Amino acid sequence: MNLEHRIHLLSELGNYCLSENTGWKEAQHRAHLENGWFIPEFIEEAVRQIGSEFLQKDKLTQWAGGYGLPGEKNAPGTVGLIMAGNIPLVGFHDFLSIFISGHRQLIKPSSRDEVLIRQLIAQLIRLDPETASYVGFAERLNGCDAYIATGSNNSARYFDYYFAKYPHIIRRNRSSVAVLSGRETREELEGLAKDVYGYFGLGCRNVTKLYVPENYDFVPLLDAFRSYDYLADYAKYKHNYDYQLTILLLNKKYYMTNGTILLAENSAVFTPISVLNYEYYQPANGSPVLSSPAHLVTADLAALTTNSDIQCIVGQGGIPFGQAQHPALNDYADGVDTLQFLRDL
Repeated sequence: MNLEHRIHLLSELGNYCLSENTGWKEAQHRAHLENGWFIPEFIEEAVRQIGSEFLQKDKLTQWAGGYGLPGEKNAPGTVGLIMAGNIPLVGFHDFLSIFISGHRQLIKPSSRDEVLIRQLIAQLIRLDPETASYVGFAERLNGCDAYIATGSNNSARYFDYYFAKYPHIIRRNRSSVAVLSGRETREELEGLAKDVYGYFGLGCRNVTKLYVPENYDFVPLLDAFRSYDYLADYAKYKHNYDYQLTILLLNKKYYMTNGTILLAENSAVFTPISVLNYEYYQPANGSPVLSSPAHLVTADLAALTTNSDIQCIVGQGGIPFGQAQHPALNDYADGVDTLQFLRDL
């Protein structure tokens, strides 16, 4: 199975992702039934991102070409892949990287996100039965030549121990932040709402903390966030909101809310579900509002780019508002170039 054929198969899979195929729609419904956090809207968002950004023939060709991948892989290895399950198909990019590199893979999917990836692999095998010799599933990933594993900070320590003598990529907890100037338009704030609320805030690319200038007015932001008021209708999310609100009240902590999100001043990047932390900064030019994106932030904010807990920065000097959950093929988790790692095995 040469590179050109693999790209062809993946582009056909992209067509399948974006189709109204009955079996595919049924799989999406089963995924929702098995995991209450995977509501139809968020499954559709993840599938649309994969189909339109990851599985287009021209993008795949350009991506692979940038690494000089050989047309034929003469000695493919076997890569063990441990997937996370925090958002729908969160491990798909790792699968895609291994497949396009020409290596074989054994996948251990998360019990919270098995249905969708198994359905997509089954479709690839229907397109070309030879795919079955390149992709398989296993409970124990013994005898692999390399490993890619994603989990919590705690599980990552175990992965580091077990896979120490093999080439590996181990991913840990990460989250994202947004830097606001105070001059954002309504449209930009609505985009930020998508970055915050999408996938219930469970993804590493979800914004969980805001950096705002002193005297920032939160009212327009909370008002723009009302487009996600309907999330309060989902019991799992509402229970988290009610619990976190109770904690803030019991501890007599100052907070702001619009009924679906709790804003609390806190230096931490990571937050519980339904909580959005914020921290004030002093603009570089000393004025209460940034006069220009060029005068981005003080030294503390500039250091965000080297913070190992941060996946991406949204807003001033970073990713445009509303685009956090739309990575390109070469936007690698944790900043580790997965395809280069696989090419050099």
